[in-house]
Amino acid sequence: MKLYEYQAKQLFEQYGVPTVESDVVRNPEEAAEVARRIGGRVAVKAQLLVGGRGKAGGIRLVDSPEAAADAARELFSMRIKSTPVKRVLIAKAVDILKEFYMSFTIDRTRKMTVLIISAEGGVDIEELAAHSLEKIQMLEIDPNTGLAEKELEGFLGQVFTEKNRSEQAQDVVSRMYKLFIEKDCSLVEINPFALTSDFTLLALDAKIIIDDNALFRHPEMEAMRNDEEYSADEIEAKQYGLSFVGLEGTIGCIVNGAGLAMATMDLIKLFGGAPANFLDVGGSSSPDKVVHAFDILTRNTKIRAVLINIFGGITRCDDVARGILWAKEKIELRFPLVIRLIGTNEKEGRKMLQEAGIAAHEDLVSAVKEVVKYA
Repeated sequence: MKLYEYQAKQLFEQYGVPTVESDVVRNPEEAAEVARRIGGRVAVKAQLLVGGRGKAGGIRLVDSPEAAADAARELFSMRIKSTPVKRVLIAKAVDILKEFYMSFTIDRTRKMTVLIISAEGGVDIEELAAHSLEKIQMLEIDPNTGLAEKELEGFLGQVFTEKNRSEQAQDVVSRMYKLFIEKDCSLVEINPFALTSDFTLLALDAKIIIDDNALFRHPEMEAMRNDEEYSADEIEAKQYGLSFVGLEGTIGCIVNGAGLAMATMDLIKLFGGAPANFLDVGGSSSPDKVVHAFDILTRNTKIRAVLINIFGGITRCDDVARGILWAKEKIELRFPLVIRLIGTNEKEGRKMLQEAGIAAHEDLVSAVKEVVKYA
C-alpha cells in the first residue's frame, strides 16, 4: 500500500523524523491560507503515487500566498502520467546546502532489510544505481538482531563525515527503522534528506510503502488507503474476495492460487501470448466468485480469449464448473474459453461442462497452447 507524501510525513512526525512544516490542501483558496500561516517561501507539491512529478512540473516554489494559490490552481488542472492531481501539499521552503538519499527496504535475495544511503540526493536512485553504483552505500540488517549501533555509526560516517552530522543522521535512521519495523513497511525513503543552511538535517520528501499482507495488524492504516493506487476493477475484485491486477495483454486468466496464477502467466508468455490480468479466485471459490471474475474480464475490450486454470485442492472443480455455466447464462461472453480442470471433484466438474458442450483439458501446456492460438 503506497502512501502520499503528506501521509508519509504524518508518520514521520509520529516517529520524530524531522521534517518541515506543511499541510495538504484540496483547492487554491486553502493553498493561500496554508501558505499565509506558514509564512515566507513555500513549496507547492502535487500529491501523487506515481513518480516523476518534479520533471513533469508538479513542484513549484513561490514567495507569497497569492502565488501559492495560482500554483495550486495550475497543479489541480494537470494530469501527471495520466493521473489527475487532486491534492496539493504546501510545505515550508528551506535553503539547502547539500542533499542526501536515505532509505530502508527489503532485499529479497539477501533475505534482509537494507539501509541505503548516498551523498547524492534529489535524483532517481534507480538511475544512480545504473550509472554510478559506487556512489551508493548499503548496510545489511539481520532481522533477528536489528540495527547494531556501532556498525551503524561506522557506516554513516562514510557519508556524513562530520561528527555532528553523523549523530543527527544516526538518530534519524534509528527512528526510520522503528517506523519501518512497527508499521510492516517494505520501503521508507527520504529523498532528499537535506542539510539546510542552519546545519540541520531534514526530510524534505517522504515515501512509504506498507505491506498489504500486514494491514490486519494495523487497522488504523486502512484509512490511509488510496484509490489512486488501484483500478476500479481491482477495488471491485477485492470486495468479492478476488485478487486482481490488470495487465496489458490479450489473454484473460482465471486461476486458483497466486503461485499457480504466476506460473500460468509465465507459460502464456513462454508460448508467445500475453496475459491481460492476474486473477486469483482463492482457495475456496464459490460459483458466485467465478461469475464475478467473468464480469470483470468482460469489461476489458483487449481480451481475445480466456484461460481458466483450476488445480482443485480446497477449491472444488464442480463449484468452478457451476460458476462457468452460470456466467455463460448471465453474461454475454464474447471471447472463447479454454478450461483446464484437475483435482478435487474434477470428474464431476468435467462432466457438467461436457453436458453443456464445453471441453475441459487435463494438461496445462495443451490448454495454454490452445488459448494462445485463439488470442
